[in-house]
Amino acid sequence: MSNHFSARQQAVKAALAAKGLSALLVFGYENIRYLTGFSGNAAYALITQQQHILITDYRYFECAQAECHGFEIFSRDRDNESLGQCINRFLAPHSQLGFDAAFINVSLWQHVASELSMHQLQPITGLVEQQRMIKNSWELTQLKAAAAIADNALAQTLPYFKAGVSERDLVLELEYRMQKLGSEGMSFATILMFGERTSLPHGSPSARQLKHGDFITLDFGAVINGYRSDMTRSYVLGEASAKQTDIYNAVAAAQQAAMSILKPGVACIELQNASQRVLDNSGYGQWAGPGLGHGLGLFLHEQPFINKNCHYDLAIGNVITIEPGIYIPEFGGVRLEDDIVITPQGYEILTHAPKPFQLES
Repeated sequence: MSNHFSARQQAVKAALAAKGLSALLVFGYENIRYLTGFSGNAAYALITQQQHILITDYRYFECAQAECHGFEIFSRDRDNESLGQCINRFLAPHSQLGFDAAFINVSLWQHVASELSMHQLQPITGLVEQQRMIKNSWELTQLKAAAAIADNALAQTLPYFKAGVSERDLVLELEYRMQKLGSEGMSFATILMFGERTSLPHGSPSARQLKHGDFITLDFGAVINGYRSDMTRSYVLGEASAKQTDIYNAVAAAQQAAMSILKPGVACIELQNASQRVLDNSGYGQWAGPGLGHGLGLFLHEQPFINKNCHYDLAIGNVITIEPGIYIPEFGGVRLEDDIVITPQGYEILTHAPKPFQLES
């Protein structure tokens, strides 16, 4: 395990040298976890060519000592030392300091920057995130475990999908079962809607009760060692109408069209186009969601983002979602989503929950 972290730290230092920077200040908790192993928050990582420093406080000091690989842990006295003053302890005079610009608010950065004015400050985005796009075998094990928990929890919860149950009640049941199976929490706020509300791609569960003939959309995930799964299934309770069946079949065919060309080297825009052609030919293309999927890992939504503006060719070790959807206001919608790793042979699906369109009422 420690070798993984050492390689990541060395890659960051090589990237800093290539950019002419002497240090990187990391604010994003997921980026910090990726580089150090620390699972808490209220921490800042500083990487120079000579030192690796994790700055935290008394609440997380012992945890950081136990979890971090290759970092010296420093507990800041927040009452007597500002963050900027603390960072200055470890920087050489007039350092070229890059900072993790996407993960700090303006107010805090203005305060910190005023105390680092003797250094040259440069905002950096994507440096760590680009490294995170390729998952190693240990990361894949965590992602597979998170996906398996989601699969099992859904299987245990499906018998509760009966007329009269509310969206909120089913969410509580599903999330309870995921955590009983070992999930550290929810990958994100569970999405569960019935009927016409399924046209909301990311709607929040309500007191709406399930009725015969309703569409059902369920989007959820588990977490293992910080790594997240993300799966969507769509159903109809009882017998589906002809229109509901057409919409579901169009989405299923669009997902399969993209997956049929998955392999290392394929351009993400090709996946987007293959899926969109199927949706357009179905007659429902105008109600399709604009993106096909995204990377997955410590973040729920990582690079690459698979849409019409994506200029990335898939590589071995990428973990992505493929999730086409159709959303018709005041009628309902369908989305199907699976987690997929790109392999030398093509791809492997990580989410295995069946996709029965019609549930017994």
